[in-house]
Amino acid sequence: MRLTKTLLLATTLLLSLSAHAEKISIAAAADLKFAMDEIVTAFKKTHPTDEITVIYGSSGKFHTQIQQGAPYDLYFSADIDFPRALVKEGLAASDVRPYAFGRIVLWSTRLDATRMTLQSLTDPAITRIAIANPQHAPYGKRAEEALRSAKIWDQVEPKLVYGENIAHTAQFVQTGNAQVGIIALSLALNPELASQGGYWLIPDDLHEPLEQGFIITERAAGNALARSFADYMDSPEARRIMTHYGFVLPGEALEP
Repeated sequence: MRLTKTLLLATTLLLSLSAHAEKISIAAAADLKFAMDEIVTAFKKTHPTDEITVIYGSSGKFHTQIQQGAPYDLYFSADIDFPRALVKEGLAASDVRPYAFGRIVLWSTRLDATRMTLQSLTDPAITRIAIANPQHAPYGKRAEEALRSAKIWDQVEPKLVYGENIAHTAQFVQTGNAQVGIIALSLALNPELASQGGYWLIPDDLHEPLEQGFIITERAAGNALARSFADYMDSPEARRIMTHYGFVLPGEALEP
């Protein structure tokens, strides 16, 4: 009898927790992959029954998908202009919140990138260079800007292979389909990638700032979990994780 009561109590408790569990879907720029995974894990310590799904990809493609009604509750973009545009279109339930500045690096698993500069990419021995697609990926746009600022764009353009997003770009290098790539510092600092190759930090004055921002989408206007997660991005733990992966937080100075 006592066992039956205990089981009934446990079942009732589980049903109660399930009834109050909330769900959110997050569209996040691919440069956030490792940092966001850790932030979600930390957040769920105080929201154990809530369901958080994160989809990583190209900021530009997510922007288009949200315009077309994609069911995302939060949108983290590597280019702050994309969420700003959604706010102007009435597709956001919050103002744009800046959360970081990204940085770009040369990274290679086959060459010693720590000894390279952008001029190294003109070496005839280097025949395939990976960058994200500048048409829709902010990191690709900044890579192109840096190559143009270094006055080597015309020389290296025939060597370029384009990733759909910055994570896909890193995969080109990992699989040997490119000898070197221009990727996010946040990816190069991940232990898995760091164990495969070193990097050279591309000077920030060679490209426009990679200012990043996020919004709560119009779809999530009444979603308390979405607002809780948005607020958590300002927490000491979330900020620590972002800094660990090389992101420069708003108000902080870029270090050479």
